[in-house]
Parts: sequence; C-alpha cells; structure tokens
Amino acid sequence: MPGQHVDWRNKHSAPNLVDGWIVSDDDAEEEEMESLKVDGLDNNSSRPGLAQRPVTQRKPSSPMMPAFMTSAPGKVIVYGEHAVVYGKAAMAAAISLRSYLLVTALTKSQRTITLRFPDIGMEHSWKIDHLPWSAFSHPSKKKHYYDLVNKLDPELVEAMQSHLSVVSPKASPADKKIHQNAASAFLYLLLSLGSKRFSGCIYTIRSTIPIGAGLGSSASISVCLSSAILLQLRTLSGPHPDQPPDEAELQIERINRWAFVGEMCIHGNPSGVDNTVATSGKAVVFKRGDYKSAPTVTPVRNFPELPLLLVNTRQSRSTATEVAKVAALRKTHPAIVEPILEAIDKITESAYDLVSSSAFDSKKLGSVQMLGDLMKINHGLLAALGVSHPKLERIRELIESLDLGWTKLTGAGGGGSAIALLNSNASPSSLESLQRQFDNEGFDKYQTTLGGDGVGVLWPAVLHSGSEDEGGDEIDQENFLNAKGIEGVERLVGVGIGASDKREGWKFWSNVGPHVNNEGTQEPTSG
Repeated sequence: MPGQHVDWRNKHSAPNLVDGWIVSDDDAEEEEMESLKVDGLDNNSSRPGLAQRPVTQRKPSSPMMPAFMTSAPGKVIVYGEHAVVYGKAAMAAAISLRSYLLVTALTKSQRTITLRFPDIGMEHSWKIDHLPWSAFSHPSKKKHYYDLVNKLDPELVEAMQSHLSVVSPKASPADKKIHQNAASAFLYLLLSLGSKRFSGCIYTIRSTIPIGAGLGSSASISVCLSSAILLQLRTLSGPHPDQPPDEAELQIERINRWAFVGEMCIHGNPSGVDNTVATSGKAVVFKRGDYKSAPTVTPVRNFPELPLLLVNTRQSRSTATEVAKVAALRKTHPAIVEPILEAIDKITESAYDLVSSSAFDSKKLGSVQMLGDLMKINHGLLAALGVSHPKLERIRELIESLDLGWTKLTGAGGGGSAIALLNSNASPSSLESLQRQFDNEGFDKYQTTLGGDGVGVLWPAVLHSGSEDEGGDEIDQENFLNAKGIEGVERLVGVGIGASDKREGWKFWSNVGPHVNNEGTQEPTSG
C-alpha cells in the first residue's frame, strides 16, 4: 500500500476540543503560555520582585487533528423510472462506485479553506476571515447541527455569491457551473455549521462515479461533505460495533438532513432520494403523491449485495425531453399508457416483496433470476413508452446473447446508462468477450455491486493491512491526488466490496433504526 507507515495508537489519545477541532495538550499549553507574552517578554517579568528571564522560542505549530476521510456511494434506479413521475413507486439502490473525501487540517497560522476536486479540474481557496460568517451567524439566520432545513435562505445564498463568482473564472461555462455548484454546496454547509474560529483545512474529493450520468454523484459528494463537517464539529457519535441501532440511525438522519441542503444548492428542488441512498446505503422505495411535499422514502434494509454491470452509453440525453415524451404519449393514448405505468408500479412492489421475503436467498440463482426477470419486464415496458435508445438496446442484446444476466435502462433513458444483474454462472471468458465488444463499440463498463454500504468514515486516514493495533498506511494529500483514475483511487482508499473484502479501518453506521424521510418524520415500513 502506498503511503507512510504510521501507528496512531498513542497519538491524539486524550484530545482537547477547540470549536470542534482536536488540539493536543502541547498546543493547549502553548496557547496559555503565549497569552502571557508581550513584546517577547513574559508578562510576569515586570512584576515586582521577579527577575526577567529569557523567552524560549516558540516551536512551530502543527495541525490540530489527524487527517481523516469520509465516503459515500452512488446509486441507480433499479425499478420504476417514469412511473414515479405519476405517483407510482420506484426503487433505488446504492452501488459500490463511491466518492471519497480527504480532510487535512492546516497549522493554526494558515487561515485558508481549500476545496479540491481534481477529477473535474477544480481547486479554490478562500480566506477564512473573509467569508460571510456574520450573515450566517445572525440570530435570525443561524442554524444548528440538529436543525431541519427544507429550503435555502435567499439572503444567505446571496451573501455567498461574491465568493462563488471567483471560482474557476477561466473554465468553460458548463465547467464553471459544475465547479461553482460544488463550491456552493461546500460553502453553505461550512458557513451554516461552522464558525469564524474554524481552522485552516484542505478538503480533497475524488470520485469513482461517472459525473452527469444520473448515478447520484452530486448526492454522494454532499454526503461526504456533510458527514466530514459534522465530524469536525464532534456532533456525530460512532460508528462502532456496539452502537445502539437508534443512536446509529440518529447519526444517519443528521448526515442526511445536511446532505439534502447540499443537494438543494446544486439542484434547487431535489427529491431527496439520492442523498438518502448515499447516506443509508442498501436500497429505498420512494413514492411521491404530489410535488408540493417530500416523497415517502422507505429504506429496504435487507436488500442483498448483488453483482452488477453498469454500462455508460456515452450518449447524451435530456431527462426533461424523455419525461415530456411519456407525458405526450399518455395524453394521446391514456387507456394504453396508464396500464403500463400501473404495471411498472407492480414490478417495484413485487421486487420489494421478493427481497423482504424470508425465502429470498441472494446466493441461489432462482432468487436472483426472479429479480432479473422483473428488470427485463421493466425495461420492456419502458421501451414501450419510447424512452429506450438503439445504444441501450445494443447493450441489452450483447449481454443477453452471452447469457450474462438481465438488463434494463436506468434513469430517464434516451441514452445514459444501462444496468445488468449478473448471472452467477457467467463465465470469465464471456465477460472478457463482452468487454472487447464494448471497447469496440465505445461503451464504458463498470463492474460494481448493488446494495452496498452507505456513508463511511476512516478516522484517522490510515488503512490497516492487518489488525488496527498493528498501525497502517497513512493516506496523505499527495498520494491521494496522484492516484490514477478509478482503479488508482480504489486501490489506495477503496472501502472494499462484500463482507469478506472490507478494508480494515473503514467504519459504517448500521442503518437499522426507524424509517425517516427528509421531513424528519417516521415512515411506514410497508412497500
């Protein structure tokens, strides 16, 4: 494993806290001594009866906390696309493609906050003392970590604008929008939760999730930022193996609430589904009765981890165009389209019932085939609605001709991505043949896992090759930035896939408490 070998067992073992940051005992004592010095002399040197004594040169300051990481998954829509627009149920699940955030504290004298996102060519630094803290800390505006925020404050958004407009000024309009949206989410969370006393820090994001492919990349990043800032404020407990389920659920809810705020900064009016999946992992069933209220979100806690192929057609598409296409067809042929939408709803309901059944066994081909059959039927119905694409059909043809699994489009269709639930009997030679065909035809393939972990924490940023008591390899800014592509990032910091492949050091909150939606109310457990 790249990186410096370190042992954190005796480091930061009894931390002091200053505004949510860990400060060593030496630093605390140093601050006290510094307050006694004026113009290079101790204050007590001027007292009667006390002789002056030389002042010892102050040692250089050091970072006030160890580097740490957070991570969150992307998502796919497994069942229910387009029908969900008309009040039907849909199911979304986490995938093992993830975003990773490395947080590195600077010394006390370095009063800057830096956001780095090398995968999209973004980097910007802000002077902490120049940020609009006064606007966010005003008594009428101030939010606390436990608050529920359902909409952005226009005055606070306006207060950030001069700090956002300077981000990536030479980038293309499209890239500039992406960069400034990411900066907006970061600054709104930082300014809402933090204070001017925050110490300098570098936040570096790497993502293995294709951006702009409908796979929840922005929500994954929002969850990483939310959890990192809440951890710095020391407002999260755990995760640890003995954590009570209701306490673990509270941490997940807290992260999810503020990740939703980040999503509002990026998307304006998000459904809240992407950030919920990225926070809790596994899968959720969601249904929206109208667009005046938040959707009902029901976690599917026993959703199995299943092997999945994700294939990007690299065909651009417009969600609005595909939604309008279905709306026009429904208006013209309501007697035909309504039953199709009802059938898609029944597919989602059947999938929920199937994975919730005690008879379901993800290790048995028969159980997986039942889920796969539902995916094939769902794709056929979506194709009947006119939202497939020749490239999506080609991907389906290639996978099914080799008997590798069950395929459907995911998301709005019209291009974008396809997913395939892999047949456990798929041969390596068939997968290699498929890869060659995809390469020849210009498709990007990602072999991933469906239904994995949600938000995770690596504190400190040290991955262990054996037990945690043996020390490990430190992840620093240099080796994190230099990791090459998806494979390099996963090799360096990946959380691992499946219980037998989990990397030592990463920890996850166990999402086993009551069901909570973005309104903060409990949801029924029925599908």
